[in-house]
Amino acid sequence: MRYFDSHAHYYDERFESECEGSVDELIGALLSDSVSYIVNVGTMPSTSRLAIEQAKKFQNMYSTVGIHPGDTRFLSDLDSELAECESMLRDPASKCVCLGEIGLDYHYDGTDKEKQMRYFRAQMELARSLDIPISIHDREAHEDIMTVLRDYPTVKGVMHSFSGSAEMAKELVRMGYMISFSGTLTFTNARKPKEAAAVVPPEYLLIETDAPYLAPHPLRGSLNHSGNLKYTNATLASILRISEEECAALTEENAKRFYRIPR
Repeated sequence: MRYFDSHAHYYDERFESECEGSVDELIGALLSDSVSYIVNVGTMPSTSRLAIEQAKKFQNMYSTVGIHPGDTRFLSDLDSELAECESMLRDPASKCVCLGEIGLDYHYDGTDKEKQMRYFRAQMELARSLDIPISIHDREAHEDIMTVLRDYPTVKGVMHSFSGSAEMAKELVRMGYMISFSGTLTFTNARKPKEAAAVVPPEYLLIETDAPYLAPHPLRGSLNHSGNLKYTNATLASILRISEEECAALTEENAKRFYRIPR
């Protein structure tokens, strides 16, 4: 049984400081064992370049390029930063399969919501012009996220680490969006994600780690990696009332289709 990790950040400094051995050794071991593919997700131009360089080392690792809403606080020149992202997205050697992660994050006090929105809408415009799927980060910003997505009906994407309601999941599916679940699905208090997973048509489901973050139960708080997908997969399989093998195969097939990876 092998798993497709549809969203991870293997360039994150936590891997250098917390994992035994090198991060390249970890990735290689995972891809040789229980993990079929990994999508390495960028969060700003500099980390997107790191994601690309890692992905080039492994046949079954791909990358994404984008500006995370939380990272907009480090940036100040939208036009040049967007041009840099576009250059990477257009480069066939970058192994980029998605524009992301992009979106809105209203969790922290003092968040510059207007700046986040400028970057979000600019990247939605870019996704529309390039005809490339997007990966959405949505933290405590459901209403504004949906407003923006409705303004770009031809853009399709995935809602990463879904935290909304079942009704929101249904509307996203109607709009053509995939719904991805992370380790949060396994948490004992994860009522909303479980309710959402139960109403999403199977062909719209993905699983992810968001490594090194969001380690599943019973590993909460530890360094997360793609080998822990088995916990999220098992929980989703239970919700869908299918075997773990069927769930792993289903989400891998869905991810290949969504990211346009040859099958």
